[in-house]
Amino acid sequence: MGLSFPLWTFIITLLSGSSLPAGFPGFIRRGYLTVEPAPVFRLGSDLTVYCHVLKDRDQEGLTITLELNGETVSPWKKVNSTTIMFRLFNVQIPRSKVLCKLRNPQLSLVVDGLDLHGGRPPDKPGNVLCEMTVSSDVMKCSWERGNTTHILTTYNSSLSREDGTQLLEQVQDAKEVFIPRAKIHENSTQELIIKAFNLFGESWSDPLVFCVKDILIPEAPLITQLEFGNNSMTALLHWKASGSSENVRADVRLRSDEGFWEVGEGTEVSEGLIQVGGLRPLTHYDFQMRVCDFPSGRTQRSNSSRRLSCSRWSPSEGGKSPGKGPSQQIQVWRTFGPGGPGELTVLWKPPSPEDHSGAVQSYLILLGQELQAMCDAALSQWSLRVPVELQELGVSAVTSYGTSPVAKVPLRLSGDRGPVLRELTPAADGTSVSVTWSMPHNPNPPRSGGETLHYVIEWTGVGVQRKELQWKQVSRDQNSTSITGVTAGVRYNVSLYAVSSRGVSALSSELVYSKEQEPAYGPSILVLVHKARRILIQWEEPPVGKQRGFITFYTVYLRTLDSTGQSFSVKVPASEPRPLGLTCPAGALALQLTASTSAGEGRRGDQVFSEPESPAVGLVIVIVFIVTFFIAIVANMMFCSCMRERVKEKVASWGPTWLRDNLPKVGNSNAIRLLQGSGSEPSFSPYLSDPPLSPISLVSQEDRDDGYPTVHVHGSPVEPTPFQALELLEHVGYKPQIATSVPPTKQTQDQPGDVLSNEDQDQCVLGGLLGDFLSHLEVDSPVGLNFSLVEELLWTNTPEATALLNGGFLLVRNEEEVDSKQGETETPDPEDSCCSQETVGTGLTGGYFPQQL
Repeated sequence: MGLSFPLWTFIITLLSGSSLPAGFPGFIRRGYLTVEPAPVFRLGSDLTVYCHVLKDRDQEGLTITLELNGETVSPWKKVNSTTIMFRLFNVQIPRSKVLCKLRNPQLSLVVDGLDLHGGRPPDKPGNVLCEMTVSSDVMKCSWERGNTTHILTTYNSSLSREDGTQLLEQVQDAKEVFIPRAKIHENSTQELIIKAFNLFGESWSDPLVFCVKDILIPEAPLITQLEFGNNSMTALLHWKASGSSENVRADVRLRSDEGFWEVGEGTEVSEGLIQVGGLRPLTHYDFQMRVCDFPSGRTQRSNSSRRLSCSRWSPSEGGKSPGKGPSQQIQVWRTFGPGGPGELTVLWKPPSPEDHSGAVQSYLILLGQELQAMCDAALSQWSLRVPVELQELGVSAVTSYGTSPVAKVPLRLSGDRGPVLRELTPAADGTSVSVTWSMPHNPNPPRSGGETLHYVIEWTGVGVQRKELQWKQVSRDQNSTSITGVTAGVRYNVSLYAVSSRGVSALSSELVYSKEQEPAYGPSILVLVHKARRILIQWEEPPVGKQRGFITFYTVYLRTLDSTGQSFSVKVPASEPRPLGLTCPAGALALQLTASTSAGEGRRGDQVFSEPESPAVGLVIVIVFIVTFFIAIVANMMFCSCMRERVKEKVASWGPTWLRDNLPKVGNSNAIRLLQGSGSEPSFSPYLSDPPLSPISLVSQEDRDDGYPTVHVHGSPVEPTPFQALELLEHVGYKPQIATSVPPTKQTQDQPGDVLSNEDQDQCVLGGLLGDFLSHLEVDSPVGLNFSLVEELLWTNTPEATALLNGGFLLVRNEEEVDSKQGETETPDPEDSCCSQETVGTGLTGGYFPQQL
């Protein structure tokens, strides 16, 4: 321990950053360490460590500390100013280092260091065994030492003979001892005891009593040749024994590169040949052998647990195992082209790497024993034409170390009901889909040979440019699996088949997305009909490759194109039938459409502008004309005579003036009536009728003035022309015809108003639509008075049927009342005379002027 202390001090000093240990230039020893009970201690003991520091002025202000394996130990007690005591409790570490230091926050100095060695007493040696061969010169005795003591332990072997002599052999920290055969009595019984002792205790083994013939073992065999099988999974060992091989058993042990020895699975093929399995291809192995027998006459008087007499292990024989050829069939499948079963594509998967070593060189497609095609190792499918009646093909993989068994490709259909897909559950990250299925209940069990061999599940993208079929073979014991190699936003068609020895069952398929996304395409709207507040639209579903999920609903966006720019939206379920009618705002619209999946709403489609349809102008005109014509016919039938009169008057108004003048009617003259009567004069005359005839006599100017006063009209000094005067006289002159009295009215316009005759009044009293339609027609007044010249007319209190027509026409009294009052004379009120408001600048003299016929 004295030799190791300086080295240990040097290492600790370097790690702590202090000066070099003692014995090296520049190292200053500042104190020493002591340990109680000792630096070598029994594991689990409590230790007391003292750190002694030499006095030095330079050490003032420094603190004494202790480190155990780099960790600071709290001080237990201060003995004096230069010694500190530390306690270590229940130390279980066999090798420890303590270091005493002087330190402050800025400085750390090493005082001294010490190694602590912990150990335990030796266990009882067990399983003592002695053996030697017939040709051996020494006897080998071995034992089991038990737990490690961590300190130096000595083993003494004591061999006692029957005659009392004793032979001692001593070894240290060993588990076997060799005793020369010359020191052993061949024919006597001997006893062996192993004693183990160290600083903390000692122990003895149980005695082993034996004879030489009991410890003899067979000679070690010799491996003469090593061979590996074709599949690299087995090795053949050729060996031979120096003695007889009867009643012996051979054991084999092996190890791989830098591994541990382990007993191999040896099978004796024949005498001198044993086979070892469970090997890996292209791996280096070392092999050893031994033989065990049961010699006759062997006495077992010891407590040894070994009952077999086995030889020592033979020298090693090694070699590298070759590559392994495939031992299992590869997975195969098939698909048919558009032309039917004659267009066949054979699919396969490479053999499992665990099933073979080396690279795949090619694949063989066989029809029976006949080679149909040899495909490159990089291919995974091959298309060919085959007879429609062909039942199956074979596929085999060729490697550098062998060929796989032929796998049969089923081509025919079994006619059985296939499995039913239950759930397709996408993973959260969208990289896989979990698929589960179940087999339907079949009341008719399959015939012999119809049992399911395995399932095949295939999936392919829908609506993608490159449709790549992916497939997977699943064991018949499973009812679920997961498919990988899928892309988010792509629709997949998943199909499942059951394969039996009779063929392939019916398929079960479903659509699934590994992860839905927002649609990448906005549908376009087609407007079919657009009316005032109703619109009929049509659209097509987006391409499957652009949907990126199952569409749940569409959203129609409408925006008015007027100044308000109002926006509306309508959600339409994807299952809603199309075309679709919607209620919309009036006026021109802008429309857009979006599609939505469970992941959200996609982008909007192209904007479409639409205006309501204008009414058919021609059709409206035709309809109006027909309605008007129909109304005209009905009105004409109802008021035919009135209509003729008014049309006649309207046509006459368009002609010359003389055509519009109404000639007096001779039949209305009272004189004519009187002449046509009895010839007697009536005693009275009707109101505003011709006066009765009287003898004509000449009167003087004075008498005429008294009888017929002159009416003066004051106005503008402008003298009327002779034509104007004549016209005035014509308007105020007497005409022998029945005139209708009207109440005084004022014209609001300068244009004259026409008065209807009694005959027209009796025939035409119009109102409503027809009255408005004909209200603008002008009819000459039978009186011929111009209301722009006369302000008031004579008005009497006699009952007359008067009214005001629409459009400004005056209604006259009932002709029957006029007829009933014929012969009555009524003196007009002088106050009811009328005066002209029109300034004419001349005076008119009223008198009687007989109507000229």
